[in-house]
Amino acid sequence: MSAIHGAPLTAVGTVLSFADGAFLRDGRPHRVLSGSLHYFRVHPEQWRDRLERLVALGLNTVDTYIAWNFHERRRGEIDWAGWRDLEGFIALAGELGLDVIVRPGPYICAEWDNGGFPAWLSGTPGMRLRSSHPAYLDAVDRWFDELLPRLAPLQAAHGGPIVAVQLENEYGSYGDDADYLAWLHDRLLAGGITELIYTADGPTELMQDGGSVPGVLATATFGSRASQAAEMLRERRDGEPFMCAELWNGWFDHWGDPHHVRTPAGAAGVVADILAEGGSLSLYMAHGGTNFGLWSGANHDGERLQPTQTSYDSHAPIAENGEITEKFRLMRELLADVTGQVPPVASATPPVLPAGTLPLRPIAGLLETLRTAGEEVRTAMPPSFEELGLDAGLALYRAEPIVPRGGALLTVRGLRDRAVVFVDGVRVAVLDAEQAAAGVRIGDGGDGDRAGDRAGDRGRAVVLELLVENQGRINYGPLLGEGKGILGGVQLDRRLVQRWTTRALPLDEWGAETLAELHGAGTALATQDGFATAVLHLEEPADAFLAFPGSGKGFVWVNGFLLGRYWEIGPQLTYYVPAPLLRAGENLITVLELERLGDTVELRERAELGPEQEYIETFD
Repeated sequence: MSAIHGAPLTAVGTVLSFADGAFLRDGRPHRVLSGSLHYFRVHPEQWRDRLERLVALGLNTVDTYIAWNFHERRRGEIDWAGWRDLEGFIALAGELGLDVIVRPGPYICAEWDNGGFPAWLSGTPGMRLRSSHPAYLDAVDRWFDELLPRLAPLQAAHGGPIVAVQLENEYGSYGDDADYLAWLHDRLLAGGITELIYTADGPTELMQDGGSVPGVLATATFGSRASQAAEMLRERRDGEPFMCAELWNGWFDHWGDPHHVRTPAGAAGVVADILAEGGSLSLYMAHGGTNFGLWSGANHDGERLQPTQTSYDSHAPIAENGEITEKFRLMRELLADVTGQVPPVASATPPVLPAGTLPLRPIAGLLETLRTAGEEVRTAMPPSFEELGLDAGLALYRAEPIVPRGGALLTVRGLRDRAVVFVDGVRVAVLDAEQAAAGVRIGDGGDGDRAGDRAGDRGRAVVLELLVENQGRINYGPLLGEGKGILGGVQLDRRLVQRWTTRALPLDEWGAETLAELHGAGTALATQDGFATAVLHLEEPADAFLAFPGSGKGFVWVNGFLLGRYWEIGPQLTYYVPAPLLRAGENLITVLELERLGDTVELRERAELGPEQEYIETFD
């Protein structure tokens, strides 16, 4: 029973348990000293290196989210191989002496696309995520049928490293469906989870009321004011240990914002405060890694979309490329003082390729190439990404409306997220959701379509094309699960534009072979957008940092692997390339530029993550 129902909680029968306000491991006093590291943000050939650095930091536990959409991109097609070898990652952590905490959601937030939910799930008509909606529970049930049998044998009771499992994720920041949380708890138990189960929510009454479950350990997530959080939890849950399930010792970055940092002394100070309270903790992040491909999510501040950038360095103690930071050194000393144990010394930072400049050679124009990609879908109204079966990437919409003499106001209702507008093959505007709703005039003689130059009683038919980009699905808040593409309609003044032809462009599914075919479909026209390549010759692979001076916004592949998005608005100026993506000999770098193609790709010797701004999350 929960203390709020009269009796203090006690967890027994698990390797990690608690009694009298303290954790026990195998019956002995224990403090959880964990760090977050996500297997899906680290190249699998680097898992060992990064986990060893967690050990060198002085941690005894690693925690990871499990991203449902990383494993089941398409309904019923579940992948556990290679980068998705979750069991291999967990076993490796155990081999290195770390306990493991798994956070299977099914919602994970994590600044990850769609909060970890597959787009096919959130795009199901009538779906109600994170609730007791029967269709949602049925989908989670099927997913857990696949997932939990893989986790259960890896629990500590069976000789594995898993000592705890998180129930949902900061649910009290979202809703208050207690029936859903109870169902999820029962489902974990029915799936063979016998180790400690806990919830994690912000340190406020509102969040804890919505997210905690009677009989289940309640923890908090925060970045400051540890003593206040400890006091609140102890008042609510007498006899439970105080644990910060996410200590935000850094922060993530949105495109166009400063690079958020937390001073080493400030971050270490909060660690000290938690330890002084007798608490346990998990550093979020201990190592952030990278949002490779198109996996970065987005937030929404109520007025505008805030897409998350490619780097997930998070100003963590272990930098994106594995570099040991001053924050690492301060925390290591602090943890050693508390535990009385000196951890092993971290290995040297992995080598980085020297600075250099590579010519960027245009291959094919943007529109002429994308007009040949994928299959055409003909509809009366512009389809959403979900109707196209498109998870991420671009969609090229085409219609041939008649524009009246003197032009008309083009508006796009429900644009998600960004559109490059072409009229008769000429770029006339770049629109975000707000600009699209306000509209842009076309056909007045200034956009290159000549419609305004014609005499007569009738307007002129033009070729209208909108290249729409999904900049990342929202991962937090009430807009979680929102669709992408054109969700409303396109209008010229008051008249709807109908009869559309659309091509779905799943960039994250394009490998070396597809890219080569697309290169051959176009020509290097005198345009500033489209495909271009650079060649990097190496005697031996090493980590690299790429930069794209002069280029505007686009996507970059390395040897057919989609590294991620780049954008001149930053904050990040460089893009991390793990050594395993490179090879001795020739390496092909391919960019798809949407706006303005620069002349070179640069290699730089250090990460350049942009102008810094200290950020400390509070709950004022």
